[in-house]
Amino acid sequence: MRALTWHGKQDVRVEDVPDPAIVNPHDAVVRVTSTAICGSDLHLYNGFIPAMKPGDVIGHEFMGEIVEVGPECHTLVPGDRVLVICGISCGRCWFCQHDLWSACDNTNPASSARAVELAYGHSGAALFGYSHLFGGYAGGQAEYVRVPFADVGCVKVPVELGDEQVLFLGDIVPTGWMAAENCGITGEDTVAVFGCGPVGQMAIRSALVLGAARVIAIDSVPERLLMAEAGGATVIDEAGGDVARQLDVLTGGRGPDACIDAVGLEAHGEGAVGLYDKVKQTLRMQTDRPTALRTAIMACRKGGTISIPGVYGGFVDKFPIGAAFGKGLTFKMGQTHFHRYARRLLPYVENGAMDPSFVITHRVSLADLPDAYRMFNEKRDGCIKVVARL
Repeated sequence: MRALTWHGKQDVRVEDVPDPAIVNPHDAVVRVTSTAICGSDLHLYNGFIPAMKPGDVIGHEFMGEIVEVGPECHTLVPGDRVLVICGISCGRCWFCQHDLWSACDNTNPASSARAVELAYGHSGAALFGYSHLFGGYAGGQAEYVRVPFADVGCVKVPVELGDEQVLFLGDIVPTGWMAAENCGITGEDTVAVFGCGPVGQMAIRSALVLGAARVIAIDSVPERLLMAEAGGATVIDEAGGDVARQLDVLTGGRGPDACIDAVGLEAHGEGAVGLYDKVKQTLRMQTDRPTALRTAIMACRKGGTISIPGVYGGFVDKFPIGAAFGKGLTFKMGQTHFHRYARRLLPYVENGAMDPSFVITHRVSLADLPDAYRMFNEKRDGCIKVVARL
């Protein structure tokens, strides 16, 4: 079969790879019909996530049709159209049974490796196509995929819904929703969202659905700001400088009640601190650039909440823990519990209250994905979200 494979920093290729097969009795094989590039895929593309191997098949946002099931897969049959949840969880361990799906104990052998814990922290459940730190499973930017624990990780899709309406329920919709839910939003709250990429766009709309009085969206890319504004946000262009000061003005000097960092480890900042991060990251003296996170901490009101759906992969320094402590901030972060939300949010799509396809700006073929990665990484041609149809 054909699949997109990783060969190093900014080197991805469509190649022939072996077809997947049933390995364990709970497996299924899915023929992919739609797959997408996620913002966190760029962390792989730009070489910031360790434990990648040349030839690894990447991609974790996909859906398709069941073509084969293992003998212990009881809820699916060949021909079922399914959304595949991007995290891999067993559904049986203590963490899954307590709705903490991204902490699953049984899908990621690397999560308990002492060397991994010492170097990067506990990595939790496995993810499709996201390095051997997260299980080493082949990803979904391919014609076919093996899905472990398929009864748990596949969501049957109603025939009346198109791929593009449901595709993102496996990843960015739950990520944006959980990020907003972690803010503990009330009807009087102002929520600031740092980063208006696909996850940020979903967080903006989720915060408003959950009752936020106002959402302020921060970015520097004009197309993303326009999309955020269309979704109901007040926007701040980073090009205007001193984002914390602008947030002060918009909130009467108090600061947002909650801040969502939807950027993560590749944040780009300006000025001395931003330059410091870029140099340190280039020299591998720190793995992540927390420039957006620092600004969120300094801007958030006293007693407020910092929600972090943006991916961080290792270490940061110059972290303003004193300011966070002095303000009494609450931090809520971590890999999304995708299984908790995918089925819960499907009715919003079915009844028309939510149509996540608004975020799609480019549609390509599998063969076009290497060029699409370059375009997305460089933010060319107004690119916000790419979907490949197979």
